[in-house]
Amino acid sequence: MKIDNEFKNLISPLTSEEFVILEKNIIERGIQDSIKVWQGIIIDGHNRYEIACKHNIHYDTTDLCFESRQSVIEWILNNQLGRRNLNKYNRSLIALKLEDIYNAKGKENIVKSNKQKSSLEISPNQKIDTRKVIAEKANVSDNTIAKVKHIEKKAAPEVKEKLKKDEITINKAFNDIKKADTKAKRQETIKKVKPITGKYKIIYADPPWQYNDKQDTKKLGGAEKHYNTMSIDELCNMPIKDKTENDSVLFLWVTSPLLEDGFKIINAWGFSYKSSFVWDKVKHNMGHYNSVRHEFLLIATKGKCTPENVKLFDSVQSIEKTKKHSEKPEEFRSIIDTLYPSGNRIELFSRKKYNDSWEVWGNEV
Repeated sequence: MKIDNEFKNLISPLTSEEFVILEKNIIERGIQDSIKVWQGIIIDGHNRYEIACKHNIHYDTTDLCFESRQSVIEWILNNQLGRRNLNKYNRSLIALKLEDIYNAKGKENIVKSNKQKSSLEISPNQKIDTRKVIAEKANVSDNTIAKVKHIEKKAAPEVKEKLKKDEITINKAFNDIKKADTKAKRQETIKKVKPITGKYKIIYADPPWQYNDKQDTKKLGGAEKHYNTMSIDELCNMPIKDKTENDSVLFLWVTSPLLEDGFKIINAWGFSYKSSFVWDKVKHNMGHYNSVRHEFLLIATKGKCTPENVKLFDSVQSIEKTKKHSEKPEEFRSIIDTLYPSGNRIELFSRKKYNDSWEVWGNEV
């Protein structure tokens, strides 16, 4: 009999421990299942054949008929999914090979095979849904197939080996890739943003907070779906302390869950907390502990920088939020202009330019 490496490589290899167990069983009981061949080429039973030759053990063969090599490959893959105790990752890899076959064949219509059948049948009335079919064949979700496909494109060889051995989960590998991609994208974006120049008396900032919140990012369409976020360390390490005048003021937006982190940034940028405004958004936002309908605008100063105009605005401003994610009411910038009508001013992480005295900085400008 002949060995075809293309066929053999389609089959997930046994671990050394699995091979030893199989060899011991065959020596004790003989070869119970026949070796499947096509045109004299082994297509199932490579390990049994190797052990039989090594120990001169009798084996039976079964000749299978296929129209083409492609049909043989499809049979081998389906046979693997039906017989081997594989983990989700290895089953998904086999399923992805089937996806390539189905797409290459250009089938427009299929019917899901039942559990006893090893190949798909064509029906003229059903539309193809390749991803769903291969997911069901591999007994995994569509989402798992999509993640494994992304992992195969992006992951390092050592990560793939760990997945095959169940040393890490598919979700961890996928999330690690996403984090690396996000970090690389963020670094590339930062490189393109012009550095902050000059010194400023008034700093107005709405940082791209990084929540690391599964509820926020997956269910509610959080920050990371709208813009590149920054970690607390990245925000604290910005050179704002060197870009402010000796007497200056900071207006810093912070949400309720990250209120404590807001003070870390205030201190890192060389300011001292003084007071705050509360933006009552009128409309509610889903939160973990309550329905959060407010946001804080923290006021901090460096040196002596009390307001030039003594006008006491209400600390709670009720302004209905817009539909645009994280967009802040223009009224707050007007309040700042009223309190501090003179001096160089800059809005950090701005999304637009203004036709007035405000300078802006950010990757969306």
